[in-house]
Amino acid sequence: MANVVRAALVQATWTGDTESMVAKHEEHAREAARLGAKIIGFQEVFNSPYFCQVQEPEHYRWAEPVPDGPTVRRMRALARETGMVIVVPVFEVEQSGFYYNTAAVIDSDGSYLGKYRKHHIPQVKGFWEKYYFKPGNLGWPVFDTAVGKVGVYICYDRHFPEGWRELGLKGAQLVYNPSATHRGLSSHLWRLEQPAAAVANEYFVAAINRVGQEEYGDNDFYGTSYFVDPRGQFVGEVASDSKEELVVRDLDLGLVEEVRQQWAFYRDRRPDAYEGLVRP
Repeated sequence: MANVVRAALVQATWTGDTESMVAKHEEHAREAARLGAKIIGFQEVFNSPYFCQVQEPEHYRWAEPVPDGPTVRRMRALARETGMVIVVPVFEVEQSGFYYNTAAVIDSDGSYLGKYRKHHIPQVKGFWEKYYFKPGNLGWPVFDTAVGKVGVYICYDRHFPEGWRELGLKGAQLVYNPSATHRGLSSHLWRLEQPAAAVANEYFVAAINRVGQEEYGDNDFYGTSYFVDPRGQFVGEVASDSKEELVVRDLDLGLVEEVRQQWAFYRDRRPDAYEGLVRP
């Protein structure tokens, strides 16, 4: 039986300050709601620039508590206003010296459901994330939202299949993958990895990338955000590689169960044979 959910994502250019960046995303969310969307997700650390292009202590100023910081509070009010589930990626400070790359998940009534903290933290040119973030320590939660079971996997995480699988084992129907990745580094992987993960784990993936260049480095964020279904097929067109865009697509979540019955990957798993995968 069809279970169609209208879902949205935003790929955005940096405005220059947090207030205008958050306000812009609020307007995108209101437009998505007008178009009938019931869930929306934003890009990695959406309310700030991608400051990890440099290693400077001044950028700790972008961090805030989750869920009690100003951005998540605003997003909770926005969820109540629009009736949408919202995936909110921010730079989180838990306490002095404890910082995480985090996404809060807010239900359609504005209730805070919990957060995901990015597990895999890169430290390469243009992506100096270990300078800022501790590795995530909350596992791979799947949130029971008004639209279904939703998970989150953040940017560099996407290169590691283990977390994708954990989300599937916990029943995820849709996984948001907010990212910040640039043209010269991994654009050839962008249209491969998330569709492959959607197929291997038999759920929908929302792949979100920033777009444009920002003042803290040379990274050219190439957008091309998309939704992909459990068969690895893009749902509608892939977004622009150069312009800000709100993407709204209808996802038939009934396809998740259909594909899991047809391909039976979960039936044929062999966890008894995989113990070597987690040896140091």
